[in-house]
Amino acid sequence: MAESRAERRARRALIEATEGSEEKKSFKKSKSSQDAKGKTKAKRPGSRRSEDKASQTRTKRPHKDSVSPARKAVDPKSPCSIMRACGGCTAINRPYKKQLAAKQAAMEELFAELCEREGIAVDPIRGMGVTLGDPGKYPAPRGFRHKAATPFAPGKEGAVRCGFFERGTHKIVAVPECPVEAPGARQILNGIAREAERLHIPAFNEDKHLGLLRYAVVRCGWRTDQVMVTLVTAQRDLPHAQEFFEAVAALDPHIVTVAQNINGRPGNAILGEETRIVYGAECMRDQLLGCEFDISPTAFYQTNPQQTELLYQLAIDGMDLRQGDVLMDAYCGSGTIGLCAAKDAQDRGVGIMLLGVERNPAGIADARRNAELNGLTRSAWFMADDATDYILDAADNNERVDVLSIDPPRAGSTPEFLEAACALKPRRITYISCNPVTQERDLLQLLDGGYRLLKITPVDMFPHTDHTETVAVLERR
Repeated sequence: MAESRAERRARRALIEATEGSEEKKSFKKSKSSQDAKGKTKAKRPGSRRSEDKASQTRTKRPHKDSVSPARKAVDPKSPCSIMRACGGCTAINRPYKKQLAAKQAAMEELFAELCEREGIAVDPIRGMGVTLGDPGKYPAPRGFRHKAATPFAPGKEGAVRCGFFERGTHKIVAVPECPVEAPGARQILNGIAREAERLHIPAFNEDKHLGLLRYAVVRCGWRTDQVMVTLVTAQRDLPHAQEFFEAVAALDPHIVTVAQNINGRPGNAILGEETRIVYGAECMRDQLLGCEFDISPTAFYQTNPQQTELLYQLAIDGMDLRQGDVLMDAYCGSGTIGLCAAKDAQDRGVGIMLLGVERNPAGIADARRNAELNGLTRSAWFMADDATDYILDAADNNERVDVLSIDPPRAGSTPEFLEAACALKPRRITYISCNPVTQERDLLQLLDGGYRLLKITPVDMFPHTDHTETVAVLERR
């Protein structure tokens, strides 16, 4: 999805601040940017994209695949040897305290008008193991990305190449290891390329639309040792398929699931519509905030679980759940936020009813299974439906919702959803955002619809990048 003008301005200003630029560019909305927002009609969001949100800001233009020269890729003085060629972690060579300060300044500027209106200030950003303003030495976060992926491309004489796309291109940069990925994840991805090459399974050429192996995605448990691998192929049938699947499973003893996703469509989308398990269990399992979660190959699950716990706890604290409350978890994915909130309430002796809504049927299947895993089947109900459609019907039928939890995709919510949310009049609304620019737009509509903003807290989900997530807590006036 193309970035709006406001999103581009926000991203550029944050990059400049992170790189220590003396020139400051304002996030305040000009009349032209307001007009651009007004003319842009956001698509109705449903299920989460399976791609890593932090990587969605990368520009991808169709170039012929080639490996960047080693002399360009290697920088031995950097914390990452391929930093300049990859371009993913643009600030990895800057002190973490300065990264957090730059993100804090950007969020304060973005939300300045809204905070002045509400008489509040943006909370200090919550980093990995530290909050901005804490005294002492700040950490240098490593190994926090528990989802890793690679594209594949053909090389000379049947070679299968893998790694990262060089920033702004489709040239593949080989990645021997990645300092921000979970230990072992990159070794699995590189091993998949070796096994495909050994078995003469050709990599996909995106320009000619020839070949078979397109992508691989590795998910690693945070609280568990389980690993899930998803192989994305252009068609279902592969040469030496069973031997290939078994070889992939043997790359790491912690692999519990190997799935094959079939995506024969042109374009940059990683996943197609058909997925089948070719080795092991249907799901991998992980834990968040004392809850267990089964994660299927195509379901949304946060990439940085450590910060996810922090993000979710901020939202749960803001819900202020009380006995008998009805909690609606919109865009619920596999149910993680709502189930964590319901479990927290249960542990405090507070009984609530959880209603989760998500367009992706695979996510709803996971959510129902996760409710059973955590002993919450009697108090949790999940519906496969578009969040906007569902809340419009709920408002028309005067259904009761005491607390509303919103965690939409990058496009934010829709005006129709927000209007219906205000009509339902929940006591509290918590809004988790992976794109503060669209969140600021949506918060203004909620404030005009009868809510006041209690707090807004930035969270650094992806250190060394220009990405910031935020949690907003609103209360009915």
